[in-house]
Amino acid sequence: MGLYTTVMGGITEYTGLSPAAFFTILAMMAVVYKLVCGMFVAAGDYVAVKKANAYALREPVQLGENVTEEQLRAYDGSDPEKPLLMAIKGRIYDVSRSRMFYGPGGPYALFAGRDASRALALMSFDPKDLTGNIEGLSASELDVLQDWEYKFMEKYVKVGQLVGAERNQIETEPTENGDKIQEAKHIEENGTQQLPTSE
Repeated sequence: MGLYTTVMGGITEYTGLSPAAFFTILAMMAVVYKLVCGMFVAAGDYVAVKKANAYALREPVQLGENVTEEQLRAYDGSDPEKPLLMAIKGRIYDVSRSRMFYGPGGPYALFAGRDASRALALMSFDPKDLTGNIEGLSASELDVLQDWEYKFMEKYVKVGQLVGAERNQIETEPTENGDKIQEAKHIEENGTQQLPTSE
């Protein structure tokens, strides 16, 4: 008991504060110290952040016009040395600069390495919708997909084209009679674009 009394008396004599005030201030200082330290990045973390930023800023790799879906899956973010790619309507974009969204653990990670046209049009995270097949979508869903495509065209670099994706390039602007899919079906069936007939 003598040691406790001596320490409490020493705190009051040395600081001019009551022991309760002294320990309250000491606890507040510890909390402030932790908060301030949490605002800064540790040296090891800084190197990782710098490496990720350098990767995102490097020149996109061009894959070409004959990329298969299997080849595209290799760019899903599982290999940090490869760029992060995804496709919309058969067009492949480098989304590496948005790794926080499309990379592993990101909210849109399941879209990486895939043609996510149907999922984006439906605003769906269902794995069965991770396909480039856009048949059967309504006009409003095709408009949503077109908006996504415009955003990707603005923000990301196109690095390739999926093989056979031409058949999924459905014209999303209404034709004179309002039928959006008729021309795409003709291309798919005959392999040629039907020219408008003069009446």
